[in-house]
Amino acid sequence: MNLLHALPVARTAISGCWKSSSRFMHVSRLLRDSQSDYKMSDHKFDAIVIGAGGAGMRAGFELARKGFKTAMLSKLFPTRSHTVAAQGGVNAALGNMDKDEWKFHFYDTVKGSDWLGDQNAIHYMCREAAVAVYELDQYGMPFSRTKDGKIYQRPFGGQTLNYGKGGVAARACAVADRTGHSLIHTLYGQTLKYGDLCNYFVDYFVLDLIMMDSRCVGCLAWCLDDGTFHRFIAKNTVVAAGGCGRVYFSTTAGHTCTGDGNAWVSRAKLPLMDMEFVQFHPTGIYGAGCLITEGVRGEGGFFVNSKGERFMERHAPEAKDLASRDVVARAMTLEVLEGNGCGPLKDHVHLQLHHIDPQIIRERLPGILQTAKIFAKVDVTKEPVPVLPTVHYNMGGVATDYMGRVVNVDDDCNVQIVEGLYSCGETSCASVHGANRLGANSLLDLIIFGRSCALDIAENSCPGDTPPDVSDKATEKSMDNFKRLRSADGSTPTACIRDQLQRTMTTHAAVFREGELLKKGLEKVTELYQQFKDVKVHDRTLVWNTDLVETLELQNMLINAVHIITAMENRKESRGSHAREDFKTRLDEFDYSLPLEGQTKKDLSDHWRKHTMTFMEGEDGCATIKYRPVIDETLDDTVKSIPPAPRKY
Repeated sequence: MNLLHALPVARTAISGCWKSSSRFMHVSRLLRDSQSDYKMSDHKFDAIVIGAGGAGMRAGFELARKGFKTAMLSKLFPTRSHTVAAQGGVNAALGNMDKDEWKFHFYDTVKGSDWLGDQNAIHYMCREAAVAVYELDQYGMPFSRTKDGKIYQRPFGGQTLNYGKGGVAARACAVADRTGHSLIHTLYGQTLKYGDLCNYFVDYFVLDLIMMDSRCVGCLAWCLDDGTFHRFIAKNTVVAAGGCGRVYFSTTAGHTCTGDGNAWVSRAKLPLMDMEFVQFHPTGIYGAGCLITEGVRGEGGFFVNSKGERFMERHAPEAKDLASRDVVARAMTLEVLEGNGCGPLKDHVHLQLHHIDPQIIRERLPGILQTAKIFAKVDVTKEPVPVLPTVHYNMGGVATDYMGRVVNVDDDCNVQIVEGLYSCGETSCASVHGANRLGANSLLDLIIFGRSCALDIAENSCPGDTPPDVSDKATEKSMDNFKRLRSADGSTPTACIRDQLQRTMTTHAAVFREGELLKKGLEKVTELYQQFKDVKVHDRTLVWNTDLVETLELQNMLINAVHIITAMENRKESRGSHAREDFKTRLDEFDYSLPLEGQTKKDLSDHWRKHTMTFMEGEDGCATIKYRPVIDETLDDTVKSIPPAPRKY
């Protein structure tokens, strides 16, 4: 009875609070920009690293170890970076499970890239892989172990012995199925070890790079904690801000993977490279998109269709379920399209692992056991997991050389290094992955090129070098953009435009692509780019304004989408992850399925074994294209260049 009497009082109190809150919100909407709203501070460092995932932290503590006072900026806490989600392993030819060599790894990566990877960068990555993994071991990364105490390695897709002739290689160094989690915490510990030089700025949302006379001199950031603005100034800046998977509706990428780094570089009038190559991971949980590691197949798991048939035996007779990801994703999609899908709608396939010893699953795949139970409602020791290809990785990104230096190209395809600017991790494209990334090469990419950026900075700069002078005008355009979006009073909410963008990309730029569909997709993305001018931002405050953060991220996502779908529509061939229904063959400078004798080499303009360089033009959502030749030369004579050949598994 007392409770019933209390209800009207509670209702009145809640109503009063709501009215008070509404008045506050109304006042906040009416706030006008004043100079006092935008308190700006300058900070000078020897080096800046933007992004505190695996690549950023590897670069950061290496710089600190070399004596550089380094600013580490991140829009979220470092151990929440998306590297934490990686499961299967990190590739290195340690030879703990078989007679492996880094040259075999080099061959597999070149082949996996469908001969679009730069072989000097692949050479560098594969040669340095073992050293990098043993470094992690010494830093305390808790790798799973064999019975004799060596680092445990599991088979992964596309990994072979003896240049593809010796069977599947066990090359992925694993920490059960939580390798990324262990890596991120290990690297975070190392950055704290150098805490006097490695300075974290957490919850700082970077708005743009600061460019002066075609040189990068730092970045502009908004502190979410207190609403202040900060210019970080240094002679060298490393962009390691992650991928742009959230451009798609169904993706394994975290909600923070909005392509911010790509957008900063694009707004600086620099190109993004090979953005058409978007990898679909074969095993996203049906209906949820959560990742099931390729390590499941490395431990013996396999696919079946509605007939109970192991269909990969037809699509990849030799590698079967451990073929490269693009091959497997297309095979799964074809099974569904041919009516062999599972479930009431016949729109997915099954990943079977209940034939594996449950003890092995609990020891080596404990995370998958839980993930499948939570998101697919299945017990993997008794039932198959429903899976479907899901957007997972962007092979393209900020164009760099093999030391992580950002590059530009002129009208004659000549490469020019951008002074003061580096990039690593999924943001970058050193083109070790080319048209398709092999599983477990992404964590390797992070640690190798995060380290290489720091080593090159240390070789060409010194701690204590005088930071460049930066004028107030250098950040005016970025601040004007921020102010415009903060006060945006259009009619379309951010979430509405974002949803339309993600669904457009998922529909028009999927596993299989077709010219007319891509053209319609490009038109829709361009329309959404224009519609963004009518965006509605409700919250006008500066402290923890997530509405404004998501709007800034959407602006970045739109830029990424323009680069991606423009490059997809432009590439008139099928290569790696880029599968065109209207251009089903790979078009190289020679027809490598035939003897080369008597053939004439095609000009760069007449074939597609070249890098796509896309540049944003104006404010209308349009991009222009240039090209850069693929680098076939290796760093030295320790390994020979691998000539192109038909790619079969």
